[in-house]
Amino acid sequence: MKIILYRPQIPQNTGNIVRTCHATGCDLVLVRPLGFKTDDKSLKRAGLDYWEGVSVTFIDNLMEYLEGESAPFYFFSSKASQVYSGIPYSENCTLIFGSEVSGLPPQFFEKWPEKFLTIPMRKNSRCLNLSNTVAIAVYEALKGQNFSPLL
Repeated sequence: MKIILYRPQIPQNTGNIVRTCHATGCDLVLVRPLGFKTDDKSLKRAGLDYWEGVSVTFIDNLMEYLEGESAPFYFFSSKASQVYSGIPYSENCTLIFGSEVSGLPPQFFEKWPEKFLTIPMRKNSRCLNLSNTVAIAVYEALKGQNFSPLL
């Protein structure tokens, strides 16, 4: 599986997501511009020694990337209505998450509204932390595969 972070802003979140990718075998794609440098000390500290064990790719244009993608992909957004747990995730799917500050641009929802998923929360709650959201989504996808990529 692949995790895509659209213009992440907080290095500690990305570092924690690197750890999740290492533990689950997911590849990580970071869409520029990033809100930090990848040599940032806090990014490295949060990712500990896992950064080297994860395939990380940098891209500039997510729309172009997805238009060339043959594997299934899903966006995660607090504004979506379809619940994330009802999807049959495949081993090669891509999970896409927006910036901590501004989420995902509307152009993605306009083009692929059926691919938007949400993790339910109580009304009037702030969104979940990005690294927690990624972990929830990745493990739900793995659960649907009986955790076979990990066993």
